[in-house]
Amino acid sequence: MPLPDGMKREVIDGHSHIGEIESWPFYGIDYPVKPIVYDFPRTKDFLKFMDQHGIERSLVMSNYGIPKPEQPFSLNPVVMEAASTTDRIRGLLWVSFLPRDREHTMESLKHAGEAGILGLKTTFLLGGNPNPAEWDDETRAIADMCFDVAEKHDYVFHFHTSAGGNSDINNFIPMVEAYGKRVKIHLVHFGGGVSGHIKLVPKFMQWVKDGYKVYTDTSWAIGFGARWLLVEIEKQGIGGDRVLFGSDEPWSDFMGEYWKIEGAPVSEELKRMVLRENFETLHGARW
Repeated sequence: MPLPDGMKREVIDGHSHIGEIESWPFYGIDYPVKPIVYDFPRTKDFLKFMDQHGIERSLVMSNYGIPKPEQPFSLNPVVMEAASTTDRIRGLLWVSFLPRDREHTMESLKHAGEAGILGLKTTFLLGGNPNPAEWDDETRAIADMCFDVAEKHDYVFHFHTSAGGNSDINNFIPMVEAYGKRVKIHLVHFGGGVSGHIKLVPKFMQWVKDGYKVYTDTSWAIGFGARWLLVEIEKQGIGGDRVLFGSDEPWSDFMGEYWKIEGAPVSEELKRMVLRENFETLHGARW
């Protein structure tokens, strides 16, 4: 396909969202707004977006963001439909560790192993904490069930990270170190913010050295974040296979995310790895 102006190569998008969300009165605004401007209700809408941006293949998950825990579960059928009807899209199943969401999570896990599904996805923006020390017995049982399914199917487990609050990288450290040698853990947004990047670069590199199956993408990264991570990878000679490109559309901006990698002061080889080859290595056999 012809590349859009400003792009040098086709990419594989390892993190984006499908499905429609409603407007919402976020942060006390006294009327509902839809800050993402657009979304992709169905497969055909997402394929149109891919064609417009020179995206060869995409990994999609439920669109979310409004404070309704059941909402992202309601989009699992949209994800599965997209992942099973075109060879350009694969999907992640939405799950939750929270006891209130147990029935929804059990229903999601029934679809593990189905065609086009490559992993699991959750967030703690809607409640809970990734730190196992904060889990009660029921939460731990649900978390263990999710990790067991991920291990059984050799899935990648995507977790939203952002600086501060329950999703701060500090809360993920004990979880990665408890489960990350048997399950592939993808820390979305690379810590998501200045403090997250500064905490995570040294920790991420050490995890790779220590044999943890940890991955990340640089969506939402503050300007220096992606640059520092990629430069450090080349300095240390490890971790280049653990970073995947992710646009996080429609919550981020594809071209902005693309140029964080394309414009970084690193080798062409590393850019190729991040923009497509790492995804092919990680997921290609299941495509």
